[in-house]
Amino acid sequence: MVLVRGNSWELTLAPRLRAEVSAHTRAPWPLADRGASWALDQSGPAEFHHVPVLLEAVLEALRPAPGASLIDATVGGGGHALALLRAAQPGGRLLGIDADPAALATAHARLTAAGLPPGSFVLHHGRFADLRAIATARGFDAVDAVLLDLGVSSHQLDTPRRGFSFSAEGPLDMRLDPTGGPTAADLVNQLGERELADLIYRYGEERASRRIARLIVERRRQAPITTTADLANLVLRAVGRGGRERIHPATRTFQALRIAVNRELEQLEAALPQAVELLRPGGRLAVISFHSLEDRIVKQFFRAESGYGGSAGERPPRLTIITRKPIEADPAEVAANPRARSARLRVAERRA
Repeated sequence: MVLVRGNSWELTLAPRLRAEVSAHTRAPWPLADRGASWALDQSGPAEFHHVPVLLEAVLEALRPAPGASLIDATVGGGGHALALLRAAQPGGRLLGIDADPAALATAHARLTAAGLPPGSFVLHHGRFADLRAIATARGFDAVDAVLLDLGVSSHQLDTPRRGFSFSAEGPLDMRLDPTGGPTAADLVNQLGERELADLIYRYGEERASRRIARLIVERRRQAPITTTADLANLVLRAVGRGGRERIHPATRTFQALRIAVNRELEQLEAALPQAVELLRPGGRLAVISFHSLEDRIVKQFFRAESGYGGSAGERPPRLTIITRKPIEADPAEVAANPRARSARLRVAERRA
């Protein structure tokens, strides 16, 4: 989980992982717009490409009405944000948050070019674990809808220098926010063998995690592991290519490192209750997840907050679940955007 303290946040993990990972992270990051001015000054924002998944389902679920106050806590390239904000005119406002300066630059360009009313959107460079503090500071302390799209963008995956994918060689980075924090190379080259194996197993659900970690430690004694190709080849050696698996053997290891580098699950656990607190009665929270670890957290949170099985405890339930089963992309969308195949949308509504 993430521990929020005043205007900063700190990582908290399982005890053994916490000590190891935290040794390679910086001090808690402030909520100020770190790098925001830098992001908006960068050239070529159109280079950031990302097709918003389940767009029609999101619009139908969140029901933006004229004058609505909206938060897209993972604004990305601005695809969802633009559709939501257009539907909320006249009078609608949107706060967009993202950790990636390149995404913010593109969202800024896209929303500006759309001819929306002046002052109808605000963009903030930050993490959605700080959602409530950011929203309150920006004047969005009571809203009609909050969206969390937890996926990594096509731009991030397809840009070798970002280090998210092994499809092309690049530095072993994987940071959503390249302005600070540890890289995947830092973890791979500095974590102990046991901690590295636990991380790959926990976040990647990789059964061969111990073999992979052992080979990584042996290899880094000779030279640091610095590129995506280096790591992918090591995992392939450890796991082999066989059986009926359709994914590359390194897929789960890369997922695990990306989750750890960006503290994705801890951020999600911190953001969900904050989103509920920001919603007006009747306001809706929509979350798009892309793997079972994320979806499980969202499902369990929605159930707990809805009083499912008496799980709300002494506090009255705050949510009504709208989607009993997650909404998935239809075949037409998957054909047009194969990365939508794993998307799962869950929606809940704030009770009075």
